[in-house]
Amino acid sequence: MISNVENRSAGRWLVLLSVCLAAMTMPLTFTGPAVALSRIAADLGGSPIALNWVTNAFMLTFGASLMAAGALADSQGRKRIFLIGLAIYVLASLGSMLAPDIVWFDMLRAAQGIGGAAAFAGGASAMAQEFDGPLRLRAFSFLGTSFGIGLAFGPIASGLLIDTYGWRAIFVLVAILAVAAALLGLRFLRETRDPDARGVDWTGAITFTAALALLTCGVLQAPQSGWTDPLIIALLAAAVISFAGFVLVERNVARPMLDLSLFRYLRFVGVQFLAAAPAYAFVVLLVLLPIRFIGIEGMSEVKAGQLMICLSGPLLVLPLLAGQMARWIAPAAICGIGLLVAAAGLVWLSRVPPADAALVAPLILIGVGIALPWGLMDGLAVGVVPKERAGMAVGIFNTTRVACEGVAVAIVTATLSGMTAARLAAEGAASTANVAAAQLLVTGNVGKASQTLPAAGAADLVRAYETAFDGLLIILAAITLVTATIVFLSLRGGSTTPQEMAHLPACQEG
Repeated sequence: MISNVENRSAGRWLVLLSVCLAAMTMPLTFTGPAVALSRIAADLGGSPIALNWVTNAFMLTFGASLMAAGALADSQGRKRIFLIGLAIYVLASLGSMLAPDIVWFDMLRAAQGIGGAAAFAGGASAMAQEFDGPLRLRAFSFLGTSFGIGLAFGPIASGLLIDTYGWRAIFVLVAILAVAAALLGLRFLRETRDPDARGVDWTGAITFTAALALLTCGVLQAPQSGWTDPLIIALLAAAVISFAGFVLVERNVARPMLDLSLFRYLRFVGVQFLAAAPAYAFVVLLVLLPIRFIGIEGMSEVKAGQLMICLSGPLLVLPLLAGQMARWIAPAAICGIGLLVAAAGLVWLSRVPPADAALVAPLILIGVGIALPWGLMDGLAVGVVPKERAGMAVGIFNTTRVACEGVAVAIVTATLSGMTAARLAAEGAASTANVAAAQLLVTGNVGKASQTLPAAGAADLVRAYETAFDGLLIILAAITLVTATIVFLSLRGGSTTPQEMAHLPACQEG
């Protein structure tokens, strides 16, 4: 009996290792192509909009698929969905290396997102069956740390691989780690499912995916066509209609992907705001900063990766530390203070010149601020529903997180393009060319921007971009400040669900 207990204990930690390995690859998949964007553009070509889809295709399908994947995991088996997701993920990663042009590359990136969503939802909900109470919070803190490892080492590892072997090598690393996760999962994961599950709410999944896709397409196309263009208005209106349809479906279906009644509870709402918080304070920087460092400031991929470690490095340690701090300090305070620190770092970053030494401290401060709530997020999210609906909890929380990240990247990219175009217009650039030049600058292509707008020198273009970027950082800081206030107030007090009382440690009652 003792031997069985010991084997069971060892097995669940190997389950954790399997899921964490899979989770570690997802930041690599996200940050690697951002570092390699100039190389990908040189090899595969593509318009600025097509190059924006290099990041957004993955994030869109990942975010849109998570809730459906969570429901599938609960009904069809968590281990099965985890392994199927990893298989799709690996095949799409290897296929990306062979893409003949940017269209195929973007399509394979979308397939990566679908596979990643299935692997993450299946693995995380399987983890929730292995751990209970405070031990579950600790396990999910490790999951947060695994994301931190991927984020911390993703840019520098990608830079080194790109510099040595070319941009395609980053997908080899992703595939190797994902295969290792699959082999561990095949051996140690138990097959579990929710006995009350009734399958996937496909109507809800389709309307939600349509809403996200239409919104992302509209936002990405808007800087080129203009926000008053009939096509843009039609896309955004269709997105609103699709989202309204999603809400209507979820209100009437017997077993919804998204239980809207949970939004009556203040703490549940607070957790969703917490999920969205890193999008504007952190995730958009993972995309924009490598493009700026490499394409605009002329740094090497390795140097850009070293600077990005300053931003994401704190996620290696602080999520676990925050999990320990939650024994004595209310998570509301930890999360609120962390986001305030991140907002301060964004303001500081807007005030320093783009030189190596000046950038280090504000980047670290932003990373510290985001890392403090990072390790508490997943544990809080899983605790708001019964254990049997862990797949739904993972799906809701991570859909909120990733959907907000994808939308944030699209909105912030469009905003930066618009602000850069406005700066060029203010400096006397031709109105018909400054929009095209601004879009090229946002993808890091100063050379083509100079050709598009020959009246402005490269130095003038870079200055306009940097001024717009600094203004954007202030906007991001303001958004983070507002989010910090909402998160602190909602997690600190208000009604608590019975599920939260049952599944969260007493220290997390706020």
